[in-house]
Order: sequence, then C-alpha cells, then structure tokens
Amino acid sequence: MLRKPFSIRYVLVLTLSIFLLAPALVSSSHLGIGGEQINSQDGSTITDVAKEGCLCHNALADNTVQIILDDVPYAWVPGESYDMTLQVIGGPPVSSSYTAGFAMRVSSGELSGENLQNWENDVTTLTHTEASVSVSDRAWTLTWKAPEESLGDVNFWITGNSVNGDQGPGEADKWNQLLFSVKEGDENTAALGKRTLFAGDGNVSPPEPQETGVDLKHMGAEFRAHILGLLGFGAVLAVILFAGLMLRYSFSTSYKGRSNQLRLRYKIRRRGDQ
Repeated sequence: MLRKPFSIRYVLVLTLSIFLLAPALVSSSHLGIGGEQINSQDGSTITDVAKEGCLCHNALADNTVQIILDDVPYAWVPGESYDMTLQVIGGPPVSSSYTAGFAMRVSSGELSGENLQNWENDVTTLTHTEASVSVSDRAWTLTWKAPEESLGDVNFWITGNSVNGDQGPGEADKWNQLLFSVKEGDENTAALGKRTLFAGDGNVSPPEPQETGVDLKHMGAEFRAHILGLLGFGAVLAVILFAGLMLRYSFSTSYKGRSNQLRLRYKIRRRGDQ
C-alpha cells in the first residue's frame, strides 16, 4: 500500500505555525536575553531589551518590581573595577526553577560576572544564564571595569524581570527598569564611597523564610565565637568553684566541719569572755 505524499497545503500550514510560534519561543528565555528581540504584543522588533524594556513579557513596566543595584560608585576612576550586586524584588512568587532574569548595558567599560554572560560576546552587555536564573533570592553579583581613558559620564541601562517560570509571556510576569549615569572622577573622589540605587515604588517585602531554624551565623555570632564564649563561661565557673574550696579548706590542716577562720574567731571570743 502506497503512502500519500505530504500535500503542499499541509507543509505551508506547518511552516506558518512555526513562524507564528517563534516570537513567543525566542522572546522569553531562561538562557539569557539582550539585543534585538521580538515584541510578543504586536510583533514589532525591540532594538535593545536593556534600553527599551522586557516587552517580550509584558507591554508596560511595573513599579511593584524593585530593581536594586548595590555598591555603585559615586564617581568612577579610569581602569578601576567595581563589584556590584543586582537584585530583583517583587513580582510573582518563586514557584519554579526559573525565577527572574535581567539585561544590562553600559555605554563604556566591560561587564562580567560568575554564571553570567555577555550577550553575543559584547562586553558592554550582561545577562543571566541558565545556571543563574534559578537563584531563589533573584540576585546576582557582577563586575564593571571602568574604561581606561577619560570619557566623562557612563550610562547604565538595566531591565530586570520577575517571572512565574512557565517560560512564556503573560500577565503574571513583571518587569521594571533602572537607568542612571556615573560621572568620571579621580583618586580624590574615591572618598565619596558607594551608594545603592533602585527603581520601584519602594514597597519592599522581605521573602518568606524557607526554614524555621536559624543558625548561629545568621544570629550574628560566628561558631568560633560561640565556642569561645562557652569556654569563657566554663572558666568563670571553675574559678568560682576553686575560690570557694580555697576559702573553705585553706589554712586548716584538720577540718572538723568548720573553717579555720571560724575556729579562730571562736577561740578569740572565748578568750574575751574570760
């Protein structure tokens, strides 16, 4: 029995379906995101996710999502490297292995980080990887190396999203942006220190604890300090016990139920009575 060949109409329908599904498949990725993407809302092209926002997930930014960048210098020094912590707070609760992601770009300098990647090998961009998208605290540590030469202000664009983990766009997914610039300084401006920048409504709720117990480190005491404290307390008890024994049994060669001092006092009183 001969099989009927695929009809041209079937092939066209299958091809059209693949093209229709492609924007949704590439627009939301736990493998990292950046550069040009397809806007799942209207099919238009996003020039840069870090600059324009994560329109592949939702049409508008949501201020209930907090984008926080810690340890940002007030001014940058040529050639210096700055370690920063980026965190996304808010959005849907963590319900799967894929929790959040980000796309970042700087106008100058180089970005890097453990378990992070430069989008299409562009060192001025940075995004998450599959290994770092599943962190429960939705936080990443990154490094920005300032340019070697004098260039003036450096612009930063950060888009962070908080997702429900279904790997597709939807109303449950939220995103927000943090945009700022850092002026150029010198060795004297290093004394200004660092700051924390954030975008959002400021209504930050702490995450629910995953464990009921609290270890000593999180209680503010290192384990070594705890052990040393116990040893010190034991030493005090030993000194008190030793002092008590010395007071009771010292200076007496024959103990008969009373200390030598009490016997001496008793003799003195008897001598006075006589």
